[in-house]
Amino acid sequence: MTQYQLSVYHPEDEPPADFDIDQVYADVDALNDEIRAAGAWVFGGGLQPSSTATVVQVKDGEVLVTDGPFAEGKEQVGGYWVIEAPDLDAALEWGRKATRACRVPIEVRPFQDEPAS
Repeated sequence: MTQYQLSVYHPEDEPPADFDIDQVYADVDALNDEIRAAGAWVFGGGLQPSSTATVVQVKDGEVLVTDGPFAEGKEQVGGYWVIEAPDLDAALEWGRKATRACRVPIEVRPFQDEPAS
């Protein structure tokens, strides 16, 4: 089976007034239970806001540490799942369920294959 990352893209702005965060949490908890029961769960978690990020990078041979997200944008990764699925279609089905639960975009991306030894 292939591992896939399902990235949750949260808007940086405040959510709409009708956004019920308690219902989202309940729906995500139910989805987590479903993923575990199906044997597809590898790992998952939510992230603190991008304002808490620290970027570490090499520039001109020096390692720099700066505050804030690496990429500026209207949406940032707010959490993710790592799942196992037999193929992309199965992973996309989990992505469909995830976007319904989270009410935000979900990016589904396969992990690279391990190099042959």
